[in-house]
Amino acid sequence: MEPIRPDAFLTATGQRADIEWAARQRQAGLAFPFGIFEQETGALVGRVTLANVVRAAWQNCTIGYFVDRSRNGRGYATESVGLVSGFAFEVAGLHRVQAAVMPRNAASIRVVERNGYRFEGLARRYLQINGAWEDHNIYALTVEDPLP
Repeated sequence: MEPIRPDAFLTATGQRADIEWAARQRQAGLAFPFGIFEQETGALVGRVTLANVVRAAWQNCTIGYFVDRSRNGRGYATESVGLVSGFAFEVAGLHRVQAAVMPRNAASIRVVERNGYRFEGLARRYLQINGAWEDHNIYALTVEDPLP
């Protein structure tokens, strides 16, 4: 589930602007966006992003991901979250990666749990999704935790 976006977001111009914004964020070290590509066809099937990077004493970020609905259940999100979590610790030098998942999103919960993320609690009205403030389960992984 996603936030409400303006209609222009789904146009070629809107996507180009989003990609340019993501490139600036990456260059500044504030976010690390990645495409998820199908190995057999090379088709872009999703994205995973380390965002909200905070340095200093916290060394934390959030992770978000999505896969095209037609490719759900094939392990793309699970594999990608694992790879990008490794990148967060080994390349970006972060200490903690945090995921927020709506409690009713069982598939996304499986993705983080399969990657070793631990449940840390419920954040009430955490993010505005599709026009409503939604509760989210908070999961986290730190550099000390073993990656599966």
